[in-house]
Amino acid sequence: MVDGLNFKDFVAFLSVFSAKASMQQKVQLIFKVYDSDCNGKVSFNDILEVLRDLSGSFMSDEQREQVLTQVFKDAGYTRDSYLTLGDFIKVL
Repeated sequence: MVDGLNFKDFVAFLSVFSAKASMQQKVQLIFKVYDSDCNGKVSFNDILEVLRDLSGSFMSDEQREQVLTQVFKDAGYTRDSYLTLGDFIKVL
């Protein structure tokens, strides 16, 4: 996410981690992390990929998929759904 940023852009990126940053700014950054292909939408597989990185060997792929499937279902989405920023906030 920070490849190719100039200093000004890099400082703006880091400002999201400041206590002065709004919740909206923080959520937008998290959304960008999950939106790995930068298309403005987050898919089931995008989230699964990040969860795999975060949970490592503590969860199996099957467990991650079961948890994420349930989260999507509880929020009214399916595995085939694409989440916009607004949807992402609603689900997570």
